Amino acid sequence: MQKLHIEGGHKLFGELQVPTAKNALLPIIAASIMAKGEVCIYNCVKLVDVFSMTDILNSIGCVSTWVDNTLIISSANIHSHSIKEEYTKKIRSSIFMLGPMLSVLGKAKVAYPGGCNIGARPIDLHLHGLRELGVKIEEKHGYIYCDGACMHANEIHLDFPSVGATENLMMAAVRLNGTTTIYNAAREPEIVDLANFLTAMGAHIFGAGSSTIVIEGTKELHGVEYSSIKDRIICGTYLIACGITGGKITLVGSPKEHNMALLSNLKQAGAKIDANNDSVTICCNSKLKALPDIATQVFPGFPTDLQSQMLTLQTTSKGTSVISENLFETRFKICTELIKMGANITLKDRMAIVKGVPKLYGADVEACDLRGGAGLVLAGLGADGYTTVNQVEHIDRGYHRIEDDLRCLGAVINRF
Repeated sequence: MQKLHIEGGHKLFGELQVPTAKNALLPIIAASIMAKGEVCIYNCVKLVDVFSMTDILNSIGCVSTWVDNTLIISSANIHSHSIKEEYTKKIRSSIFMLGPMLSVLGKAKVAYPGGCNIGARPIDLHLHGLRELGVKIEEKHGYIYCDGACMHANEIHLDFPSVGATENLMMAAVRLNGTTTIYNAAREPEIVDLANFLTAMGAHIFGAGSSTIVIEGTKELHGVEYSSIKDRIICGTYLIACGITGGKITLVGSPKEHNMALLSNLKQAGAKIDANNDSVTICCNSKLKALPDIATQVFPGFPTDLQSQMLTLQTTSKGTSVISENLFETRFKICTELIKMGANITLKDRMAIVKGVPKLYGADVEACDLRGGAGLVLAGLGADGYTTVNQVEHIDRGYHRIEDDLRCLGAVINRF
C-alpha cells in the first residue's frame, strides 16, 4: 500500500496542462470494439481504470497496444461475449461493454460492475433502455445475460439523465436499422465527446449535449484516430486546491464551459478567475468566504465528482456552508477523516453542515474512494504540519501520480 506524505502550508503557483478525461476515455475504449479497423486514441492517460478497461477488451480477444501515450486497439479477433467478475469488479465502467458487445456480437454476458463504494448506483436505467431496444435480459448468478437477436431502433425516455445509461444506449443504437431517440438524455461534456468519437467512426448522432439525442443507424463503423477532451474534474480539483492554499495557477486545456458551476462558486467565494476556451487562471490572495448553499446536480449543475474537494475548501473558509449531495448517498465518508484534521462538520442525511475553522492540522488519514481521497490530499496541502494519506490506490484510479502535478505547482508532496 502506497502513501502520500504532504507538508502543508505552501501556496501554489505556476501553469499545468490538464490531462485527458478518464470519464470520457472509458466509454470510448469500450466503443472501439465496434470499429472495423484500428482505433488510435492519442494522449491517453495511463490510469488504473484505463488499464482495467483494456484488460477487459483483451479478455474477449481484442489487442490493445501502447505507443508512448497513444492507445491502439484492434478488435478483429473478438472471440468471446462474456466478461468475468475478476475484471468487472475492479471498475464500474465495465457496464459500458454491454452496448458495444450487443452491437458487434448480438449478445453479452457481463458480471455486475464494481468501482468506488459511494452509493447504490443502480444499473436499472441501462437495462431499461436496452429492453426498449428489444434486448432480452436475465439477471442471475451475479451476471447480466443479454440477447440482442431482436434488437431494433426505438424511442427511449430515461427517468433520470444518467450519463452511463445515455452512453450505453448511444453505443447500442448506432448500428441498428432506423432512428433511435433518447429523451431526458444526460448533457455532460463526456456525452458530446463520445458522440464525436462515434461520428468520427461513421455514426450519425445528433443533439448530443442537449436533452434529446437522435441516432440514425448505420451498418458499419470504421477505424479512427481520436483525441479526447481534457479532464474537467482534475481541472476543478486543482482550482479548488489553489483556493485552499492560496496562490495563482493557470490550468491549460479545459474550456470554461465544462466547469461553469464551479467557477461561479469560486468567484462568489472571493477568488479571482480569468477563464477562456482553453485555460483557466485562479488567483487567491486571501482566505475565501464560505458558500452558504452547495448542492450537487447533473450537468450543468455542480458536479458530484467535485463535492468532496469543495467540502474540503469549506472547512477553512470564513463562515458556514451547507452541502447537499443529491446523487450518491454515501459520498460523505471523507468527513470522518477531515474531522481528524480539526474540521467542524455535522452530517444529517445527505447534508453536511460545515463551519469554517482557522486551519486544519496534519494527520494520518485514509482515502476511502477516488474523489474523497483527492479531497484529503487538498486538505493536507492547506493543513498545518504533515499529513499522510493512505490507500492511494483509490486516488490513482482518476489521477495519474497526483503528486507530480502538485509538485509542479509548488506543493511539497511525496509518495512512498
